[in-house]
Amino acid sequence: MSFEPIDRRRFLRGIGTAMALPVLEGMAPLATAAQAATGAAVARGAKAAELVRPNRMVYIFVPNGMHMADWKPATEGANYALPYILEPLKNVKSEFSVLSGLAQNNARALGDGGGDHARSSATFLTGVHPRKTSGADIQAGISVDQLAAQHVGKQTRFPSLEIGIERGAMAGNCDSGYSCAYQSSISWRGETTPVAKEVNPRQVFERLFGNGDSEEEAESRLRRNRYRKSILDFVMEDANDLKKKMGARDGRKLDEYLDGVREIERRLSNVEQANAINVDMKKQPGGIPKDPGEHIRLMSDMMVLAFQADLTRVCTFMFANDGSNRPYRNIGISDGHHHISHHQGDKEKHEKIRQINRFHVSQLAYLLEKMKGIQENGHSMLDNSMIVYGAGISDGDRHNHNDLPILLAGRGAGTLKPGSHIVYPDDTPMSNLFLSMLDRMKIREDKFGDSTGKLERLI
Repeated sequence: MSFEPIDRRRFLRGIGTAMALPVLEGMAPLATAAQAATGAAVARGAKAAELVRPNRMVYIFVPNGMHMADWKPATEGANYALPYILEPLKNVKSEFSVLSGLAQNNARALGDGGGDHARSSATFLTGVHPRKTSGADIQAGISVDQLAAQHVGKQTRFPSLEIGIERGAMAGNCDSGYSCAYQSSISWRGETTPVAKEVNPRQVFERLFGNGDSEEEAESRLRRNRYRKSILDFVMEDANDLKKKMGARDGRKLDEYLDGVREIERRLSNVEQANAINVDMKKQPGGIPKDPGEHIRLMSDMMVLAFQADLTRVCTFMFANDGSNRPYRNIGISDGHHHISHHQGDKEKHEKIRQINRFHVSQLAYLLEKMKGIQENGHSMLDNSMIVYGAGISDGDRHNHNDLPILLAGRGAGTLKPGSHIVYPDDTPMSNLFLSMLDRMKIREDKFGDSTGKLERLI
């Protein structure tokens, strides 16, 4: 049977709902690309799907440095052994590289005294030394994610997505004379404009699947709450009509996507019930998991849904604000993270730090394995992504900003070759990595932050 191409911008619609479709084989741009393929491309054996591969950019930030003895591999190259902290990634070892030797020089004091945690996050994606102020005159620089969003964001419903696990203030003095805004965000739209992150999973869900009409969205939430309905109940008629116009493989893919949406709704509902939240559904919905692991996984799953539906191709994700002193009782640690990061060589604190570090990496493993399992026209979602994971401080006690714990996952739509431990000369600007990633998004920049050139040996 033959089917008409499906518009890539097609939405499943219902009251207050506009649910984007996952990337399907029958999408109109794919069909157009196949018809437009040149004889030369066909002769080289290029497949139509390869002509329209998306490339995504993700930055995941963890706070307070790392227990480096259990992070950094002992040997360089592809045959390195995973250290303790990285062991949860054993199932995806071939899908990432550990990058040692990178630095954010502008996170150092440079005459400004204390404030390493504020500088760590403010500099992480900007490569710019932030102005030391606790007032309204904050200043850093545009972050790499927002520069990418300016170029590729026009192709998606949302230019970028900023999510996190821990709330943060956007004003006040939080670190030795630095504004709280520096610690609360790694994403900067411009020199004076940090981008606030969303930490509430329900609000992220409603944003992704709302139709932009606040009144209709409020009515949709009210009706779903009153009748205990799923958001899918409002769009299934449209979905079933569409399935009649698509092939069997696309039909299965759509079912898998809708099942994922329903599963997230179920988990959100469980969280809200467990927290005994009495929400007026005409107002902004609420409900944050008490378990930090479930919180991270819920946010990760919604980021994946956004990628599946091509709602965005750029995302930042803060597992916590730098300087965070939250405990991790879910893994048996009641001490504040920031407190124990100042370990002064204490073995008991070292053990707790590495357990927190390993817990965070376990959540990364969950995300990477999920992305690896989602197919997009012959490639995995992870194949079509570039994911940076790491911290802006190396050792939490020394507050050093060189030899940072940085990991790069994914294949960048065929532009990266992961699977190694790559050691660069100490103090190699991390901005060189960003410049290389921009290049792989077809964004040509001569310089970014304090870059000195593109990072080599990534392929």
